[in-house]
Amino acid sequence: MQFPLLSKCGYFKKALLDSSDVELPERFAGGAETFEMVALFCYNSPLPFDPFNVAVLRCAADVLEMTEDYSRSNLCERTDLYLNQVVLQSWDDTLIVLQKCQTLLPWAEELLIVSRCVESLAFMACMEILDPEHKKDWPVTTLQATLTGPSWSCELVKEMASRDLWIKDLIALPFEFFKRIIGSLRRQGMKEKYVSPLVVFYANKWVLSKKTHKFWENTDEKDRTDDVNNRVSEILQGILDLLPMGEKASRVIPAAFYFSLLSRSMSLNLSDESRIRLQDQVASLLHLAQVEDFLLPEKGDYSITSTPEFEAMEKIVSIHVSAKNEAGYSGSTPLSASSIVAELWDRYLTQIAMDPKLEPGRFMELIEIIPMADREIHDHLYRALNTFLLVSKF
Repeated sequence: MQFPLLSKCGYFKKALLDSSDVELPERFAGGAETFEMVALFCYNSPLPFDPFNVAVLRCAADVLEMTEDYSRSNLCERTDLYLNQVVLQSWDDTLIVLQKCQTLLPWAEELLIVSRCVESLAFMACMEILDPEHKKDWPVTTLQATLTGPSWSCELVKEMASRDLWIKDLIALPFEFFKRIIGSLRRQGMKEKYVSPLVVFYANKWVLSKKTHKFWENTDEKDRTDDVNNRVSEILQGILDLLPMGEKASRVIPAAFYFSLLSRSMSLNLSDESRIRLQDQVASLLHLAQVEDFLLPEKGDYSITSTPEFEAMEKIVSIHVSAKNEAGYSGSTPLSASSIVAELWDRYLTQIAMDPKLEPGRFMELIEIIPMADREIHDHLYRALNTFLLVSKF
């Protein structure tokens, strides 16, 4: 009864040289159920491969050394053929195998199953973008229409992401797999106006969506809010690595999106490096924002200027002014952009001026963050001053 196993499994053949009592390797891929399928294969019983079992069988075959050195058309060879010739030719099958790989690490990584799936999905996504019939029936989703739109809307962006099924599939993947697909899309030449929206849609689903966080909190054990926040923090930090930065971002991603990330980061354990990077990016796009995008804390029994939201906005405007001064008016931040920022800041200060705890000296400091030369009009500054005088008790 041992002969079929010995003839096809190098692991058993070697182990039985020293002992007649052999156990499966520790942490055997797939456990007893998978070994039962392997045994059926060894005894020449029908073993239909499918996207749900091929990855675990490939991993098990490697652990048991079921190579061509021991038998022709052995399990390693058979599963590899099925992966390459069947699975990787189908979008749905490749997705299934990649998702199954989550529980098969590090075996699936070492056997290049993950990387093969990633490259295949990226290639098929590029083909989807290039398909003239697809573009004729429904234009490929970009964020061009939102570049000058109102404040960020999670529901609107969610609806945009749902227009293409392949986009929905990609943003449902674990972040480590998604990150690698984004890298492959860029290597394979997909234009940034198509790649960046995928990153935005992913962030919208896993970082910005309140529904996602409630789902995680309800499905996890009690008192797991910190764990959920840590998970979201890790994704957000990874998202920042995938997003284009600087002026390049303004051509494909709305400024309101970065403000939304900044707002979300207020309640997360974001690293100092990531927080600074996000603030710098918001500062570089400040002239493309609307005052509705600016972070405004909820009213309470505290001074607005002492809140993290306001401190972040003050820091960002200071970064913008410093960058403009270093570059000069001939640099990347022209006078017209500076005047836009000045108007935005004055309109924002009109809301801040409603804080009865705001002291005159502090209010003047906030006004003077923006050089007077940057203000082409002063209407909003006068309105902010008038509001402060009406509310102030000094």
